[in-house]
Amino acid sequence: MSSSQQRRWEAACPHCGAPVAFASAASASAVCSYCRSTLVREGEALRKIGLSAELFEDYSPVQLGASGRHAGASFSVLGRLQLRYAEGSWNEWHILFDGGRSAWLSEDNGAFVIAFEAPLDAPAPALDELVVGAQHIINGQPWQVASKLETTLLAAEGELPHPPELLKSFWVVELRNELGEVGSLQYSQPGRPSWSLGRSVRLAELAMSGLRQDSSKSVAAQARSCPSCGAALEPRLENSQSIVCGQCQSVVDISRDALGAGLAHYAQQVGMPPQIPLGSTGLLALSGGKPLPWQVVGYLERCDIPESAEDEQSFWREYLLFNKTEGFAFLVDTDEGWSLVRPLTGAPRGKGERVEWQGKTFSKRWTYTAKVTHVLGEFYWRVKREERALVSDYECKTGSRSELLSREQSGQEVVWSQGRTLDAAEVHKAFALAPELGAALRRDATSLGGDSGTLLRNIAVGLFMVALVFALIRGCSRDDCEDYRDAYGASSQEYQQCQQRSSGSGVRFGSGGGSYGGYSGGGGGHK
Repeated sequence: MSSSQQRRWEAACPHCGAPVAFASAASASAVCSYCRSTLVREGEALRKIGLSAELFEDYSPVQLGASGRHAGASFSVLGRLQLRYAEGSWNEWHILFDGGRSAWLSEDNGAFVIAFEAPLDAPAPALDELVVGAQHIINGQPWQVASKLETTLLAAEGELPHPPELLKSFWVVELRNELGEVGSLQYSQPGRPSWSLGRSVRLAELAMSGLRQDSSKSVAAQARSCPSCGAALEPRLENSQSIVCGQCQSVVDISRDALGAGLAHYAQQVGMPPQIPLGSTGLLALSGGKPLPWQVVGYLERCDIPESAEDEQSFWREYLLFNKTEGFAFLVDTDEGWSLVRPLTGAPRGKGERVEWQGKTFSKRWTYTAKVTHVLGEFYWRVKREERALVSDYECKTGSRSELLSREQSGQEVVWSQGRTLDAAEVHKAFALAPELGAALRRDATSLGGDSGTLLRNIAVGLFMVALVFALIRGCSRDDCEDYRDAYGASSQEYQQCQQRSSGSGVRFGSGGGSYGGYSGGGGGHK
């Protein structure tokens, strides 16, 4: 008989009489699967303390009864909490290891975190002392505040280590450090915040069985009509929060708590397709990793907001990529070249002009406000109209290549991303794009260089710059912006910028700024 079988205990629900099973003697609460009564254990009996609301369908691949392994120990998924904050909602799955230890499997920017409850060696900072982006010492270790959110516990199911206080609102402060750890302070009890500590995990690493097998059918069940034009919306990803209508290009909120209450949406101009089509799959390697297949599931056009009329303005594109085992990453196309980045679980040490990450020093290049101007596809966060983020980009030179860090703050959340630069030729080859797109993908001098020597490289760069100058002059003098429209699309900022120059608006397409990409807007985050 296994240890998990030895721990099992069962009693009748005091409300409906249905059997309620406990896998652990340490579990204090459960939700009856028949009548949804919230029950607390008192010796050999159960007492009803409330009624849980129905869980809204979220199409997560995780479900009760699933099992896996972490750090050499087996676990089972026993319970779930569903929580909401202003920008969205998320799940926390209660998992129980064979040794009897409880933990939480939670969502984190399209990936997952396993966290364990831990004691606080000293009093935690007061809630009003915690400011997003600030540094604090907790349990003798430096942490950076990543988010500070007011949260409501909406619903629960299964077996839980503590009785859930349904519909109660409380503050959750998320912290991250240079070791790649995630800390969470929950201020649900006045003066007694709870502390948990976790790390990022991938579902593939957990070797899980019993996951939802009909996820494709579950996602297909989300199909509904666009509230703007009536066309079918067919999300492909299990955790999409926003989707763009393929016909009218309205941006539609399909987050779970929006279902049944009318779909919030906003209109945007119909534009040309991106250079790398949605649905394309390419082999790309993350920093220090091996090439993996990444599918383009979303596309954003962004610009910076100049502080004055004399400052140049930059425009760039970001492709949201998805891999089943790695989660999400961003392929970023700026006027300086291409880069591949993904959100970090942790946060670098330091602030200001230099930060340290994984033994390397990154120097700040610039700080600016970025704005989203056009989107296509699906996104794991709620996309807002012209959503903005304060961005700081950092760089570490390693030979001819650059490693990149980017810090984005939107509202009460900060997300760090890490990545590397790519040659345009690598992007072209990875996605097997048409030969005629090769030149259109080039943005930087390195993508023109190759191994033909310095002189040939300089000549190529010179010819490219001359051609670029003539193209700009041609666009301004003839009021002709077809080149920009063909390369970037009619809705792109490059095309709109060319038209503004032609009309004498004085706005410039410049070399400043250019995000290394990553995450912008609400959603995500281990809570």
